Amino acid sequence: MTTVGILGGGQLARMLALAGAPMGLRMLVMDTVADACAGQCAPLLVGDYRDEAALAEFASKAGVATFDFENVPAESAEWLSRRIPVFPGPHALAVAQDRLAEKTLFRELGIPVPDFVDVSTRAALDAAVAQVGVPCILKTRRLGYDGKGQFRIRSAADIDAAWAALGAQAGSVGLILEGFVAFERELSVVAVRGRDGEFRTWPLTENWHVDGVLSASLAPAACSDELQAQANLHARALAERLDYVGVFALELFCRDGVLLANELAPRVHNSGHWTIEGAETSQFENHLRAVLGWPLGETRMLGHACMLNWIGAMPDSAAVLREPGGHWHDYGKQPRDGRKVGHATLRADTREALGTALERVGAALGREPQVAPVVERLRG
Repeated sequence: MTTVGILGGGQLARMLALAGAPMGLRMLVMDTVADACAGQCAPLLVGDYRDEAALAEFASKAGVATFDFENVPAESAEWLSRRIPVFPGPHALAVAQDRLAEKTLFRELGIPVPDFVDVSTRAALDAAVAQVGVPCILKTRRLGYDGKGQFRIRSAADIDAAWAALGAQAGSVGLILEGFVAFERELSVVAVRGRDGEFRTWPLTENWHVDGVLSASLAPAACSDELQAQANLHARALAERLDYVGVFALELFCRDGVLLANELAPRVHNSGHWTIEGAETSQFENHLRAVLGWPLGETRMLGHACMLNWIGAMPDSAAVLREPGGHWHDYGKQPRDGRKVGHATLRADTREALGTALERVGAALGREPQVAPVVERLRG
């Protein structure tokens, strides 16, 4: 029986473990904390990702390794790759960990991106703002996610505050200034590539964020075949250049019918959670198939689906579970402000039925602001 090792023990590892069980797989999770929620579903090894003794124990028990988050040190992935197969590879992980390397790769592949400039000093920030223009966003090159490590500069008067907030990190994780995109919609394409180069995508997903954290995802996004083709082309170009194996998400801005790349997530992704109930094969199952070298599963949709993220604390499940297409996911985490603690997915055969179900759930849970833009899109 094959054992799949996962570095990182959050909800993504938990859902990978749940997907692996019916496939006859054993799972091993490594995390830095003993209460990692994936440890409720798979054996948990506690250790630092830079601790070679812990990594050696992990490698001795796993036949193949993968990740549930992108901030695992790339050098640890490289160390592991000399002992067991690691997918995605350390190079793909390293590129995705650095916004400057990532944006540079997008540009090299001809994927449209906002203007961006490397920022290393206060003087360099002034020059970068003059080059990119305002509004713009100063970001850390590394370790930023869910809106963290960012400061929006609306005018030249904000430059001092931006540097005060993030300047100290210029010498450690680095900074990048990006032009602000006045986008019409936020989209993502979740894709998978196998060891043999087989490549598939799920339908484009539209996403809504609150305070930088994903709030809702709707699939399929209401978009043209041309827009889906753009997304697929960009995702395939990235996968082939990086010799990528596994699932990844390409986060995109849509403006005037053109997709601009925002970020590459080298892992299963929050905006793909709807695939558990809404697609022939979920992102979690296909990720495991890919890293094991198995044939990939079909990614076609089963009707229409919307995922709602639960942040901070879990609401009452009854409103979702009484819906014919309602599905509930509790990550087994302690409540905490800003923490992703679970999600729900609503699935229906038609856009109209999905919109009606979302309205009922939103009213029952007091989440009308969360579902209103999704319902508007479904009925637009």
